[in-house]
Amino acid sequence: MAEHDSDREDREPDETGVPFDEAAAWAAIVAGYGDEPPDPPGAKPYKPVEDLALPATDEDAAEPGAPEEQRPAQPLGSSVSFAPGVGPRDYTAPEPSEDDFDDDDEGHFVPPEPPPLPAADTTARFAWLGVVGGPILLLVAVLLGWDMTWWLATAGIGGFLGGFVTLVTRMKTDDDEDGDPGRGAVV
Repeated sequence: MAEHDSDREDREPDETGVPFDEAAAWAAIVAGYGDEPPDPPGAKPYKPVEDLALPATDEDAAEPGAPEEQRPAQPLGSSVSFAPGVGPRDYTAPEPSEDDFDDDDEGHFVPPEPPPLPAADTTARFAWLGVVGGPILLLVAVLLGWDMTWWLATAGIGGFLGGFVTLVTRMKTDDDEDGDPGRGAVV
């Protein structure tokens, strides 16, 4: 195969005896610039955007010069699968009503109200202020171009580390149950 390709590269292309006029080809390209080429025979023009939602009519489906028995009843395809505003994502499901359920159905599930959040003590509030406020303080200092002095770095980094350590040490552990976990299920 490689020997066959190398023979092709060495040969000159066959010329039919007609010289190629490159200047005339460029002149034809420039003269036709901006003109729309003609449609191929049998092609239908696209519908305007305003008519996309309308159903196809018999005159749209008819091809000029085609016999009656060969003409399809509907166009076989187009470049637009759904008209604007009409498609599968525009479908909304109907709202369920109580009539949709049988006697065995219990109805709609309504979750219970969640319990209120526990009130945080002062130590936990200051710990969260350090964890969140320390990096925000450093970010504001960088964005506003403040000089990074020792007290600013200490407040930002120390506040974050101190708040983090405080929150971790105050976490509740599940050591309340001293029973043997290997006993299996207790009924």
